[in-house]
Amino acid sequence: MQITRHDQPIETIGTPPSIGEQLPDFKLVTAQHKTVSRDDLIGQLTLISIVPDINTRVCSIQTKHFNTTVDQFDDIHFYTISTNTVAQQQDWCAAEGVHNMQLLSDEQLSFGKAMNLYVPSNNTLQRSIFIVDATGKIGYQELVVEQTQEPDYQAAITFLENAR
Repeated sequence: MQITRHDQPIETIGTPPSIGEQLPDFKLVTAQHKTVSRDDLIGQLTLISIVPDINTRVCSIQTKHFNTTVDQFDDIHFYTISTNTVAQQQDWCAAEGVHNMQLLSDEQLSFGKAMNLYVPSNNTLQRSIFIVDATGKIGYQELVVEQTQEPDYQAAITFLENAR
């Protein structure tokens, strides 16, 4: 899929799964260095916020935005996924005071490749948001084309409010 970064074309490795499809299998790593799979992340309504690099301005804004939203939804899981290492994610959380949002590392690219969100030219993931139900079925998807732009937070929040 063609996307842009600073208006320059870049490519993901494919087309991400669509609304109505199941999340594919993948492996990610938690801050405690525990490997988790798709099945570990589902079981209730779940918002997955994908950012290219947690140490950049827009990714930081996106993650902090959802970090403040978590408190409004105690019955919904919230995750941020990036290709940053666990140590980089932990350092960022400590520096930014982020405690509510759980960050997961896709340093091994399992999630990015399974979801076709991987951008090989810069070793990142396409900025996007997925909301899945308890079974892992995708109910909401936003694929941000220009990677320096923020997603539509309100559309995701409205979907969560209506999906409860």
